[in-house]
Amino acid sequence: MITTGVTALTAGLLLASLGSQLDEQAERRALAIAQATAAQPGIAHDVLAGPPDPDGPVQTAAERIRLATDASYVVVADTRGIRYSHTNPAEIGRHVSTDPGPALAGREWTGIEDGTLGRSARGKVPLRDGEGAIVGAVSVGIAYEDVRGLLLHALPGILRYAGAALAVGALAAFAVSWRLRKRTHGIELSEISALLNEREAMLHGIREGVVALDRRGRVRLVNDEAQRLLGLGPDATGRPLEAVLPPGRTMDVLAGRVSGKDLLIVRDARVLVANRMDTADGGAVATLRDRTELEQLARELDATRGLTEALRAQDHEHANRMHTVVGLLELELYDEAAEFVAEVTGARRATAEEVTDRVHEPLVSALLVGKSAVAAERGVALRVSGRTHLPGQVVDPRDLVTVLGNLVDNAVEAVGRAARAERFVEVDLRTEGATVVVRVSDNGPGVPAGAHELVFGDGWSTKEPTAHRPRGLGLPLVRRLAERYGGTARAGERKGGGAMFTVELPEALRTLERVSGRQG
Repeated sequence: MITTGVTALTAGLLLASLGSQLDEQAERRALAIAQATAAQPGIAHDVLAGPPDPDGPVQTAAERIRLATDASYVVVADTRGIRYSHTNPAEIGRHVSTDPGPALAGREWTGIEDGTLGRSARGKVPLRDGEGAIVGAVSVGIAYEDVRGLLLHALPGILRYAGAALAVGALAAFAVSWRLRKRTHGIELSEISALLNEREAMLHGIREGVVALDRRGRVRLVNDEAQRLLGLGPDATGRPLEAVLPPGRTMDVLAGRVSGKDLLIVRDARVLVANRMDTADGGAVATLRDRTELEQLARELDATRGLTEALRAQDHEHANRMHTVVGLLELELYDEAAEFVAEVTGARRATAEEVTDRVHEPLVSALLVGKSAVAAERGVALRVSGRTHLPGQVVDPRDLVTVLGNLVDNAVEAVGRAARAERFVEVDLRTEGATVVVRVSDNGPGVPAGAHELVFGDGWSTKEPTAHRPRGLGLPLVRRLAERYGGTARAGERKGGGAMFTVELPEALRTLERVSGRQG
């Protein structure tokens, strides 16, 4: 339809242009004949010599010129507009049917007019005597039917060219349509807009981050969830990936420098699962899923399982102790029974009291008591350093619990694999102004040589992954939290063997000045 319309419009414009050119050519031809007639030396003299005569010399000369040039008419008139020549002799002596004013004023004129012989292309020039004085006018006409005949004669050729152009256009349109349908997998053009709207709604509505890159590594698309998870601004589209993300594992995974499925990355204390797929045009699409809550639940599951095992062991140990007490009572060893009960209960009470006396933040002290029971079940002693002192003004105890819990878990697991007679983990919590310093050391195998920074990388671990979650996320989370507070997390060696991890959390403690400032 469009091709036919364009072809018809082009043919119409061509015909209009050709008609205009034919009119202009006819007018120029009429003007040239009129100029040649006015240049005849005897015509001006004959007009001045006497009145109009159908058999006079002016009529004879004009008819000779008309027949020689195949003009429609050649009219010579005096200054009054009276004809001295005409194709119809009966019109000689009468006033001309059109205005001779421009020619009598000394100007040449061309145009299309209607006269006694019908519509024609006309040219009018002044008739001058030997001294240059205007004595009349010469008007020559070319019949408009002749011009129209030329146009009609050219019409079949134009239509043939238009038909050929229409056929070529139709073939081109078919080829483009076929190629377009192939590229769009048979989707109609009317459906593309709806699909685009649906895609935009889907991409920005799903709770999974999507980042599309072109073959040059520039961000082609990033949905709302990806902006939230990666901390990107709305101006990320169109910019290179290196310009919107800092160097690190997140950059390496999205850029394709790390291959694999369900790759784990840590971004601003969030645990993300990333997958990357290359596209046919050389680009790539990466998807991001937030599994921070799932990771927290997995850690809680680990803690719950550890506590369950500890309680089961304590139940078994408690049964053994009760049997011992019963045996002592049956043997009437009452003093020994009382001493045994006091010893057992005192040890447990001493551990809890030691923690609560030094750590006044309930969540942190509860964590240490629970971890102490889990460590004891694994044959590891969890000690609290004598220098430990933590007031109850922690800004966000949950962050401190995350840091301390990850460090203690790693230390207990590392020491639990060591073949030592005495295995222990020591926790040192203290404050320096508003800064909380966490130090966890153990007498396990220590950090491998050259891996003091690698241990904080996403996915790096010396332990085998468990069935319900992968390894290598705890220490990256610890470092991200420390960096969020403006602090540091570093690994080192403990004197006497083993590992020591130190984390500094500036501004993690509410000072008196801060509290009074908030109240004011």
